[in-house]
Amino acid sequence: MLNVTERFLKYVKYDTKSDEESLTIPSTPGQLVLANLLVDELNEIGMQGVSLSEYGYIIATLPSNIDKKIPTIGFISHMDTSPDMSGTNVNPIIVENYLGGDLVLNKENNIVLSPKLFPELNSYLGKTLITTDGTTLLGADDKAGIAEIVTAMEFLLTHPEIKHGVIRVGFTPDEEVGRGADKFDVEKFNADFAYTMDGGPLGELECENFNAAGFKLKINGRNVHPGSAKGKMVNSIFIATEFVTSLPENETPSTTEGYEGFYHLSDFNGEVETTTLQYKIRDFDKSNFEKRKATVEALVKNLNSKYGEGTVELNMKDEYYNMLEVLKDNMHITDTARDAMLELGIEPLIKPIRGGTDGSRLSFMGLPTPNIFAGGENFHGKYEFVSTYNLEKAVEVILKIIELYTKKY
Repeated sequence: MLNVTERFLKYVKYDTKSDEESLTIPSTPGQLVLANLLVDELNEIGMQGVSLSEYGYIIATLPSNIDKKIPTIGFISHMDTSPDMSGTNVNPIIVENYLGGDLVLNKENNIVLSPKLFPELNSYLGKTLITTDGTTLLGADDKAGIAEIVTAMEFLLTHPEIKHGVIRVGFTPDEEVGRGADKFDVEKFNADFAYTMDGGPLGELECENFNAAGFKLKINGRNVHPGSAKGKMVNSIFIATEFVTSLPENETPSTTEGYEGFYHLSDFNGEVETTTLQYKIRDFDKSNFEKRKATVEALVKNLNSKYGEGTVELNMKDEYYNMLEVLKDNMHITDTARDAMLELGIEPLIKPIRGGTDGSRLSFMGLPTPNIFAGGENFHGKYEFVSTYNLEKAVEVILKIIELYTKKY
């Protein structure tokens, strides 16, 4: 019987980095390798109805051990890790009884995890930390969540005296590239509500996230010899720059926080003849979200009026919406998670997600799903770390939520 830390250290050895450019589901074969291991493990600990779909989605059931009917609760995490950083040959470093100060992750490359840059380290004095070796990410997002869920299920299976209703477990691919809910079978999962174990530090509890859209601009110019270009050349790079500078300069990711939305230029590739731009639009407020999209459409219209119809081509689509629209009518789900934390002596950090989550799309697919901490810090990079204390507390929160719902009915 593995504890949550041992499970986590086992899972991070598997390279499950997703790929935004891939057309397959899952986007990378490594995710299926971990999925098959998890299927075997879920069967070994005694979960029922364990299935792995052709798209890499795992569903398993812990049957009820009581006569009364109570809501079926789901717990969900994703198997992939961020495409922003290598997940190959992850070599975790264990730091016992952290006493403060700098942690040298990689002496050769001078990679140092320092509280000067990451002051959250100061809240982990005396705790055991698991860090990277400075060459890869760690994978706590979201293998910590997987380890916590499996450990909680094994605990209930080995302690049948603890009463509970039906519990569903779901593990998904490709969350990091925005496709985690694409092939999720909500009807087969058959839960009344669920929680994603996919948040950050201890106590995080999230029932709000951005409304999100993405758009691509293709700007068509005209290239001629610069020596005879007057009145003929149309430089698409200049037009692209005009578009960029027409958006509010103080509404970018680096200038906003909390509930503030933004426009995010994520890719720019240009030559005189053709320039392409990739943008993300994010806002918590639905009306402001719609205004941002309208602003983009108006700018494109103006540029086409100025430079000729068809100069700027816009392809924009919505990606996901603020799950609060669904959860506001199901606040018992978030309230119970908050109460579970309070009973365990954890201060709930109820905050909006400045990003997305599988729970957002699942909520709009009919499965209300707020997000709970998995315990990690500095996701998606070489400074990522997690404490064993946070891993253990997340397991306790899962068990306490189940206990509280069992008592309510």
